[in-house]
Amino acid sequence: MRKTTERFTILEEVYSRNDHFDVEDLYDTLLSKNFHVSRATVYNTLDMLVACGLVKKHRFNGDGAVFEKALGFRQHGHLVCNECHHIKEFCDPRLQAIQDNVGVALGFNITDQALVFYGTCSEDNCENRISAPLKKEAHQ
Repeated sequence: MRKTTERFTILEEVYSRNDHFDVEDLYDTLLSKNFHVSRATVYNTLDMLVACGLVKKHRFNGDGAVFEKALGFRQHGHLVCNECHHIKEFCDPRLQAIQDNVGVALGFNITDQALVFYGTCSEDNCENRISAPLKKEAHQ
């Protein structure tokens, strides 16, 4: 693949973040930093980074895709609120043990996993209730 300034800048921006983001978030951030790039370049570069394993792509609740960096990051699961669409991450060392046990028991070489729990958050006065866009939380 060609090494371009646009691709490296997008990759650097992705790895400077500690949250989930969508294409528009990333595009707006790049523009706010006076890096002018087309949306098509952002879409295409993210697709390439996903294919290379540098970025993970998620689709929570049938909403648009959100992304997060993939390398140098601990295994984790996600909690997604069905009402406000807030994404919260959790880490539990038992996840790796479950993955290992399932792989051994079923004779399957597991290379990746994604655990997502859907429910309702406990934010009583959540400003994002009812048809809100995805609210991304920083990695903990």
